[in-house]
Amino acid sequence: MLDLTLTEIAEALQGELVITDDAARAGWTPETVVNGTVDTDSRLIGTGDVFVAKRGEFDDGHRFVGAAVAAGAALVVVEHAFAAEEGRALAVPQVVVADSVLALGAFATEVVARVRASGDLKIVGITGSNGKTTTKNLLRAVLERVGETVAPRDSFNNEVGAPLTMLKLTAGSRFLVAEMGASGKGEITRLIRMAKPDVGVVLTVGLAHAGEFGGIETTLATKTEMVQDLEPDDVAVLNIDDPRVAGMAGKTRAEVLWFGLSDAAAVRATEIDATASGTTFVLHLPDGSSKPVRFAVLGEHHVMNALAAAASAHVLGVPIDEIVAALETVTRAERWRMEVMGGKDGVRVINDAYNASPDSMAAALKTLALIARPEQRTIAVLGEMSELGPFSVEEHDRIGRMIVRFNIHKLVVVGEGARAIHLAAEHEGSWGGEAIFVDTADEAFDLIAADTRADDLILVKSSNSAGLRFLGDRIAQANSIAQPDPTGGAAS
Repeated sequence: MLDLTLTEIAEALQGELVITDDAARAGWTPETVVNGTVDTDSRLIGTGDVFVAKRGEFDDGHRFVGAAVAAGAALVVVEHAFAAEEGRALAVPQVVVADSVLALGAFATEVVARVRASGDLKIVGITGSNGKTTTKNLLRAVLERVGETVAPRDSFNNEVGAPLTMLKLTAGSRFLVAEMGASGKGEITRLIRMAKPDVGVVLTVGLAHAGEFGGIETTLATKTEMVQDLEPDDVAVLNIDDPRVAGMAGKTRAEVLWFGLSDAAAVRATEIDATASGTTFVLHLPDGSSKPVRFAVLGEHHVMNALAAAASAHVLGVPIDEIVAALETVTRAERWRMEVMGGKDGVRVINDAYNASPDSMAAALKTLALIARPEQRTIAVLGEMSELGPFSVEEHDRIGRMIVRFNIHKLVVVGEGARAIHLAAEHEGSWGGEAIFVDTADEAFDLIAADTRADDLILVKSSNSAGLRFLGDRIAQANSIAQPDPTGGAAS
């Protein structure tokens, strides 16, 4: 974070600075400078950091103020002061605000504005129904080769996660990669107004979170927010192969840079070849340059994310050699996203159970079918795709039928929320042990453990809420290659 005095922070948050007698005796004054990391998780607080006490659905961060101070917090942002008469006086300053989440956003807005004013910060905003985190990771890998780059950890892309990322900016930061998700209209606009992008990327518009949004049209309107506030000298990086995204070109004043597989895309991939070790393709940029890429991230669908990252980097002046070199260093999209594990007796587990939508589920199944050798058995272990609302049964049914058409050899469906996958697969002709339904991940593990054969290729896929990412880890661990004993087996 930038160096800011306590007074400057309080003003940015529109809050009241409280320095108790205990804090004053400890040496704190309104002009004391704070520059530590800002977080809402007291477990991540260290010496000099700022703890924001946020009320959540299941807990209240105010309960952990004491733990944050004990861990070394230099400042706490709270919705009520911890007063001496309550027996809870703090020996660190407090900024008291009306709403901690809104204050966090205001804090981020101030820091972004200061870094912009004093340096040459460029901001890339990324949204889409699928691929945000992968694209963010790929673009970070590229931009880090050029200058100091700030990007979110995991999928920090909401009204809390996005500002926490923005608050990591320093005076020397050259790039901010902001992943911008939403569960309703107006949320992307709110994030953009904290940190307006110079480059706005829209990947896809699909049924992910359709239940929360209320339908595909609301999803489209929400994702379009990414490009509506862009200025004429900004750039909208749009997926020409997604008709809904392509339609956004008429909703923005910014220059449009198309990416995709279409010949009309200025940033495109040709000669795509997907295998079990990754995907090769030739990257083409608008300046006429082209270069082959050996992309280790599994799944042909991730080529689109690589194109989006390459397009954004090109806008920011990164040459093709640097772009390709960076893309080739990335070996996985993210933890639990098309992560290849295992190895014992040739068994491979593709753990892709961090998130799932109809589009990403179809892409993962296509990858499973595409990369398997002719003699190799394929197994899909699938759980629920959450947040689909009224589309849930229909979309799970579609996936079940798709599995049979892809000729996946064995299907294990886990949990009542995904039962429609199993029913559809059976209806399509998958029976006699080819399609099995179980209630729990433990049952699925026992079933897979008892039936795994040499060279099996196993996909584990579900939404995060279904918890199958841990099942994928268990299956992979049971089939992992044992590491040699570094002591040579000697007694210790």
